[in-house]
Amino acid sequence: MPAAPLDLDQLQTFITIADIGSFTRAAEEVHRTQSAVSMQMRRLEERVGKQLFEKDGRTNRLTEDGERLLAYARRLIRLNRETLAAFDDHSLEGHIKIGTPDDYADRFLPEIMARFLRSNPRVELSVVCEPTANLVEQIRRGQLDIALVTHDDDKGRSEVVRREPLLWVGSMNHEVHQEDILPLALGRPSCLWRRTACDVLDQMNRDYRIIFTSWSATVIMAAVLSGLAVSVLPECALRPGMRILGEADGFGALPDCRIGILRGHSSQPHIVDALARHISESLDNISVVPPANEDAGHFDFAGVAYGRGKRLRPSQMLPGW
Repeated sequence: MPAAPLDLDQLQTFITIADIGSFTRAAEEVHRTQSAVSMQMRRLEERVGKQLFEKDGRTNRLTEDGERLLAYARRLIRLNRETLAAFDDHSLEGHIKIGTPDDYADRFLPEIMARFLRSNPRVELSVVCEPTANLVEQIRRGQLDIALVTHDDDKGRSEVVRREPLLWVGSMNHEVHQEDILPLALGRPSCLWRRTACDVLDQMNRDYRIIFTSWSATVIMAAVLSGLAVSVLPECALRPGMRILGEADGFGALPDCRIGILRGHSSQPHIVDALARHISESLDNISVVPPANEDAGHFDFAGVAYGRGKRLRPSQMLPGW
């Protein structure tokens, strides 16, 4: 006899509790009594046969099984919305212009756009790939409706939706990182990652020279993979053939890369809001986490070598502010 399907209302309540951390506030959000919400969660736990929450002071924290269910629950709720939208004659309609650096366009945009357009077939998306500094200016000028950018406190307050490690990277097949004067491939002088890398090297009193300067992530990655230079990249930009350089290789720690959303003064804010929400939810379910197997002191992930002594931590959502 086939198992009974999961209840979408219970899953929506479950997601709300996970996001808010409180049964009481979640009950207000889903317009139910606290006792009704508690009953929903008991039934959901009975249905999956696992404990989903545990008390942590005044908050309700997900158990390991709860974390596993959360990813599935988000996908099921999103698929439900997509299905309903596909048959909605009053679905979103219009043209939106979105901007993002090519680092993020390559890793995130295909999946994000495909899902959003399936849910909103009457929306037309145009994509502009530019560095964050250019995108911030285009948002200010009203040339973009929304942008996915590297958050920089000096360039405006974006809504941070993802946090990733920023990493020193070199070629797996070369030892250029051992040169006395470190050759670097970095973005233009206004690039936040460039400023961060130079600040760390200056604090270490490490000699370096910048031999490649480009807005293009493709050019930077080519310089790294060919063994000509070292660079700094976020976790999402790692490619086969790259080696992560850590403290054991003589490189200081870098701050995390924060990925945020900027909204322009759009004539279609309802579409922008829907797309921003979709981007946030999509990035919550995209991660690049290396497996646990070790080989000769390195960690291997799709051909990427991870230096000794430091594993990547999983990508994390950072609540918007």
